[in-house]
Amino acid sequence: MVRVFRSLVIIAGLFQMMMLGPSYGQTSDEGTLRAEMARLAGADFDGIADVVTSLASIGDPEAAPLLRALRGGDIYWRKSDRLVVRAEKIPGRLLRLFDPLTGETLEDVKKRTIKKVKVNNTLRRSIDTALGTLTLRSPDRATRLDAAGQVFRNRDPATLPALDAALVDEADAQIAGIMRDARAAILLNDATADPAETRSAIERMVARGDPAARNILAGLDTRDPTLAAAAQDGIAAIDRSLRLWGYAQNIWQGLSLGSVLLLAAIGLAITFGVMGVINMAHGELVMIGAYTTFAVQEVIRASAPGLFDMSLFIAAPLAFLVAGLVGICIERGVVRFLYGRPLETLLATWGVSLILQQAVRSIFGPNNREVGNPSFMSGAFELGGLTITWNRLWIILFALAVFVFLLFVMKRTMLGLQMRAVTQNRAMAANMGIRTGWVDAMTFGLGAGIAGLAGVALSQIDNVSPNLGQSYIVDSFMVVVFGGAGNLWGALAGAFTLGIANKFLEPFSGAVLAKVLVLIFIILFIQKRPRGLFALKGRAVEG
Repeated sequence: MVRVFRSLVIIAGLFQMMMLGPSYGQTSDEGTLRAEMARLAGADFDGIADVVTSLASIGDPEAAPLLRALRGGDIYWRKSDRLVVRAEKIPGRLLRLFDPLTGETLEDVKKRTIKKVKVNNTLRRSIDTALGTLTLRSPDRATRLDAAGQVFRNRDPATLPALDAALVDEADAQIAGIMRDARAAILLNDATADPAETRSAIERMVARGDPAARNILAGLDTRDPTLAAAAQDGIAAIDRSLRLWGYAQNIWQGLSLGSVLLLAAIGLAITFGVMGVINMAHGELVMIGAYTTFAVQEVIRASAPGLFDMSLFIAAPLAFLVAGLVGICIERGVVRFLYGRPLETLLATWGVSLILQQAVRSIFGPNNREVGNPSFMSGAFELGGLTITWNRLWIILFALAVFVFLLFVMKRTMLGLQMRAVTQNRAMAANMGIRTGWVDAMTFGLGAGIAGLAGVALSQIDNVSPNLGQSYIVDSFMVVVFGGAGNLWGALAGAFTLGIANKFLEPFSGAVLAKVLVLIFIILFIQKRPRGLFALKGRAVEG
């Protein structure tokens, strides 16, 4: 009975706001708000609920800070004079008191001098509804957008008059659409709604087509068989749409994973294809690129915080140079003595990887390091039923840019021409005057530099730690073997194919088993095509 009376009070107040027309949303007499606020002192749950409904019916946005503080459990009343205040903890076991409406600082007191206004979950839902009602006509777009979403989630029939009034004056198409969705959700939550309006609301939810709309239709309680049938048909249509969007989401996530694998593997494809070296330190070169990014951001944070959004543009060339120089040192110091002995190069580079890991632990410590996202790589956006994060989108574009850069180096530069010559026939290239040792060093340096660029990208989506590279070395070798050693197009096709395959297998088998299944597929595949999807050609290769 109390709940019905409360709803009637809200409806009457909201109806009064509609009658006020354009004046709704302007500041009312502050004394009215303070009189309602004073009732919170010593009130029980029902009394607090009456205050909330009364504030909602007044419709003054100035009451919003009070309601937010009440929901957060920050409203108290002073025992000496029953003054309602907002309190925050400060050092010294004291509480600082503020005016809940204006935010003015009052005094610092001990906790025993005030008493908390307690709220329960029912009251929190009522406060959410009241806040949504108060802010539907806020001049701030973000506030109105949040309020419309709050009304949609709560689906309280008592907010319908205020929602209709706000919808008339709403000029923003996105906010107006969410308001119409909220109106449809409210009608579907109201057993007394007109059947014709309920049918229109069902159609609106079907057009929305997301899981929230499906849940609303699934919760529809009606004795009208035609409406129940329409709701079931709508649920089936939404399920079909969600299934298709789910496939699209898997493809997107597969492309995202594939771009990461491409960055991690493409340098290895060059090194392995040209030199036949199984470089187990490739993952540590990726790690060096990530730590270079961390070091650049630390310098920027300390000396030029305003350049933080440019940190990746500064870190990328530095990571390429640092990782490339480390790669050249590995080739000149270790690998060049072991050509033609792949097992020994595997063991030697594995030892180098352990040395690099320990060096990083000694310099930066064993714990994960924080690498921040620039503003243009933060957040996400919706594209139909897809949720696309900006950092993943930029990494895909970055991976493709690196791929195009490598194609240019391989096809349009002297270094690329000599690399291809050494790949196809090392002995003949040497007889033609090509310094194969120099080509080996530059090739190894180029592959290591690309690994450093991969580290820059991975620092935006993964933990930067000494073990970063270990997570990608096996996957990188799988991409190289599957696509064809030394072939850039093979690395591209292999990375995206394996990435998409992983994401389609994970929902059914789990992440670990999905990797196992992919590995089994690659083993079976190379039995039929030992040289991968795109095999290199040449006398030495074919021999």
